[in-house]
Amino acid sequence: MSGVKPPTAQEAVLATLRSEIASGDLAPGEQVVQDDLARRYGVSRVPIREALRILEAEGLLEYHAHRGYFVAVLSVEDLAEVYRIRELLEAEALALVVDQIEDDDIADLDGLMREVERATQTQDVSAISAANRAFHFAMLQACGMPRLVRMIRLLWDATDAYRSVYFLEPSSLERVNDEHRQMMAALRDRDAERLIAVQAEHRHRSVVAVTGRIRAMHASSPG
Repeated sequence: MSGVKPPTAQEAVLATLRSEIASGDLAPGEQVVQDDLARRYGVSRVPIREALRILEAEGLLEYHAHRGYFVAVLSVEDLAEVYRIRELLEAEALALVVDQIEDDDIADLDGLMREVERATQTQDVSAISAANRAFHFAMLQACGMPRLVRMIRLLWDATDAYRSVYFLEPSSLERVNDEHRQMMAALRDRDAERLIAVQAEHRHRSVVAVTGRIRAMHASSPG
């Protein structure tokens, strides 16, 4: 017996909602209706309500009095702030990763990188996004600072619904795979400066795509 507890109803709802926001199934600005979710997930409103409060605290949802919950819509200014904080925190984490990562960890990361490459062949945005996230956070976790990694994860969560648009372009997928290979080469060489620089370029391409997505959404919004 593994001793791993099954997820509670709240944890299951939370994971599903995060996934639907990240994939765009729940689009930025879309209203999230508790009764609809309870019927769809086959649970009471209690775990739904608790999950929505957690997502609001994380910045993925916004609550408007007398109207309810909506998937958060970022401004370009919000985006710039999120990515600037990511830049600072990820550089610190990656500098530590280079000093602490073991050869076995690098081998595991190589396998995760290949999972991203396989996912890009399917052109399934949800699968690509999930594989990409697994690769990056396996690398970041090697820094040995779980609180730092949790902070970075919250920042990723805030932009998941926008960032997935980057994976819609075949040219973007080619760049993602190439940049991942460059990251792995820098890791093997224990070259922190190069690893941080490649990640910065990787992040920059994403922020350009996400900025375009936000501006397009605002341009198409009534008023």
